[in-house]
This record gives sequence, structure tokens and C-alpha cells, in this order.
Amino acid sequence: MTRVVISGTGLFQPSEVITNAELVEAFNAYAALQNEQNAAEIAAGTATPIEPSSVEFIEKASGIRQRYVLDKTGVLDPTRMYPRFKERADDQLSLMAEIAADAARKALATANRTGADVDMVICSAANMQRAYPAMAVEIQQAVGARGFGFDMNVACSSATFGIEQAVNAVKAGTAKCVLMVNPEITSAHLEWRDRDCHFIFGDVCTAVVVEAADTATSADQWEVLGTKLATQFSNNIRNNFGFMNSAEDSDPNARDKKFRQEGRKVFKEVVPMAAAHIAEHLHALQFEPTQVRRYWLHQANLGMNQLVIKKLVGAEVKAGDDVAPLILDTYANTASAGSIIAFHEHRADLAAGDLGVICSFGAGYSIGSVITRKF
Repeated sequence: MTRVVISGTGLFQPSEVITNAELVEAFNAYAALQNEQNAAEIAAGTATPIEPSSVEFIEKASGIRQRYVLDKTGVLDPTRMYPRFKERADDQLSLMAEIAADAARKALATANRTGADVDMVICSAANMQRAYPAMAVEIQQAVGARGFGFDMNVACSSATFGIEQAVNAVKAGTAKCVLMVNPEITSAHLEWRDRDCHFIFGDVCTAVVVEAADTATSADQWEVLGTKLATQFSNNIRNNFGFMNSAEDSDPNARDKKFRQEGRKVFKEVVPMAAAHIAEHLHALQFEPTQVRRYWLHQANLGMNQLVIKKLVGAEVKAGDDVAPLILDTYANTASAGSIIAFHEHRADLAAGDLGVICSFGAGYSIGSVITRKF
């Protein structure tokens, strides 16, 4: 059977950063404006005042300290509270394809490949810029890849699900070298005016090159020993924005058209599912969780990762330690890209033979795990 490796990764990181202090200042200004406008209703008891946010609240709830975004001025404008992007003509490279091509070129460089070596492109992300043409086909053209491309969306698990499709394609012989990208412009679907979630997301793009081990030439190769996917329907994380909204005559600015979640329910239900999923996957390959040198987990919430690691390897190991590094504090939740950022930034110190697990979990519910071994 064909042995498959991850031979390169790439990361696009926006130049603009929003700190928690900046975000709180903008949100509290927005809240004050809304409370002033609704003063009569609030006094009459028919409206509830918006509670102010704080840096302490954000860091305790999530572990996030800052986030990268493509546009901070729009987000921090109390009269707007969402990014401001300039519409591009159809003959221009789209914003999502632009950041994906940047990450892709970096991944190809680390894999000692060029676009001409790629014969399959997967664009896998939580939200696509458009329905069609597929973003992957535009990215394919931007990097000079051959073959074919397609889009897929499994929310925050999109990257691990995409890696499995790439691995299977190489094993089946339908592709020799696969480029899988995760452009996450999460700032555009976050409700920045909701205190419970206004701090969660950040923008980024990751890219991964997957190919057969016998043709890979990069100095840093990770054999994919196995992949495992699972889904279970839940409404606890949802975004109802889509092309059918206009046919439904629904309000495009309604709250359900952006990210929303029942955070406590998600925490309670997803953590045990994710830990059990990883343990079962490792056991199927005759490994114990304690044999894993590093876990690159989905970066959504510090508490979630702490509990997943505790269930897998014991209370003495914490997320943020060497075994389970965090990038959440710097990047915030970047949807599908989070576990790939962790893998990208925290693998150089591992030795040949070391085991690692890339795992993501999110809306669906969906869980994907990729068990790797350093070549």
C-alpha cells in the first residue's frame, strides 16, 4: 500500500492585530450607544441593557489575548462592528483565493514543490466566499496547479476532513500531489456585537501538501498512519447565511445569519466526544494516548483543550504544555485552520519516530483526527 506523507505546510497571517483591550473598547462604545438609544425601553422593562465586556472576561472565558484580522477599522467602528472589504471585479483574484495562494506557495516551498507538481487542490473551510465557481479552481489557477480542484465545508473540522480526502486520493492513485488549503475569513461571519462571542474568531489561512512518501523530497516529512472522521448532527453551532435567504424573504442582517452557538452545551457535549474519538483512533492503530509525543488540537477554547488532554493523558499534563501547544492566545479561534497552525508552528523540535495527532472538532458536530509519525 502507498505510504502517504505531509511534506509541507504554509501559513498566511494578516498584518492587522486586534488586542482584547481594543476589542473591549469598541464593544463597550457600541453597547453604550445602543443602551442610550433604547433608554426608554430599558427603563420600561421591555428591553435589556447590553452588558459591557472586559479583558478579564474574554481571557477567562477563552484564553484568547488577540486575533489577526484582514480589516480592523470596520470591526472597531462602534457604528459598524464588522470588517470593511472592497468588492473586486470578476476578473480580479478574489480575497479568499489571494490569501489561500499565499499560504499555498509557502507550503509548496517547504515541500520542495511548485504549483506544476500539484494535480489536486482542495479548498476546505468553514465559509466560502461564493457558491461557484469553486474557490479551489480559482486557487488552482493562481498557483499554477494541474488536474482538478473542489471545495468542501465541515466547519471547524474542514482541514482534517480535507487531509483525509487528500490521503485517500494519493492512496487510490487519483492524485500524486495534493494541495489542501483552509482560508478562514472568520471576521466576516462573526457577530462582533454579541458579548458572548465577540472575541472568538480571527482571520488566517493554512495550507498542507500531501503526497506519496516514495516521491517526497522535503526535509520534514510526516507519515500519515491513519485518519478518522465522525459527524453527529447538532444545532448548537450554526450559521444560516446562504443563497436561499433572499428567496425566503428573510432579513440578511438577522442574528442567525452569522455565527451563533450554545457555548455551554457545546463544551459539555463535544469534549468527551473528541477525547473518545482520539483514544479510539489510537487504539485501532495499537497506540496508547500516552505514547503520543504531541497533540495539535483544534484551537477554540482553552478550557476545552485542557479537558481533552486531561481525559487522554491525565491531569498532570495541561494544554499549553509541550505535549499540547496552544496558538489560541495569539490567533484566537481560526475555525478549521487552528490545529494546522499548531502543527505548522510546533513540530520542528520532534525527532524521527515521534507520534503526533492533529485533531479538530466543531459544528456538525464534526470530529476529524490524523495520526502522524515523523519520518
